Amino acid sequence: MSTKIYTKTGDKGETSLIGGTRLPKHHVRIEAYGSVDELNSQIGLLRDVTEDNSLIELLIFIQDRLFTIGSHLASDPVKSKMKLPAMDEQDIVVLEKAIDEIDKAVPPMKSFVLPGGHVNVSYCHIARCVCRRAERAVLRLAENEFVDEIHARYLNRLSDYLFMLSRWMVLKLNAKEIPWVPKY
Repeated sequence: MSTKIYTKTGDKGETSLIGGTRLPKHHVRIEAYGSVDELNSQIGLLRDVTEDNSLIELLIFIQDRLFTIGSHLASDPVKSKMKLPAMDEQDIVVLEKAIDEIDKAVPPMKSFVLPGGHVNVSYCHIARCVCRRAERAVLRLAENEFVDEIHARYLNRLSDYLFMLSRWMVLKLNAKEIPWVPKY
């Protein structure tokens, strides 16, 4: 006998955290881990459109880290007894090294650029925007509840990485980066 995916316990607008606490589905904590989950799906889409094996490996690593962040956000920091995977400074260093490598390969920035140029580049920019939204949601939650500061720092660095990845993709895909020229 298989377990059904639906429980009907959320039909009235509440959901459970790890640890059993019930919260309204519009609670800032639910918004935070929901945004991280959406970001993880966007990273999966980005992974699906690339054929670069080293990039695929890094994106899988990033997805793992996002699942870790999401699991912490989905846990009641007081009531949950579940042992969750940890994050550490090395997770951020991985992103910083990838950013530095891309920075060596792409031309210097001379202006802001308009998102786009190739569908893969656009997927990267969408992931970057979702990442920034997830970061804002996590920071909103951290104003009133405990959130490990490494989670927001990781999301901040990840959005930087996704921007640089979009520039690298422009280069590798022989796409055109269009500078933003403000109309005054």
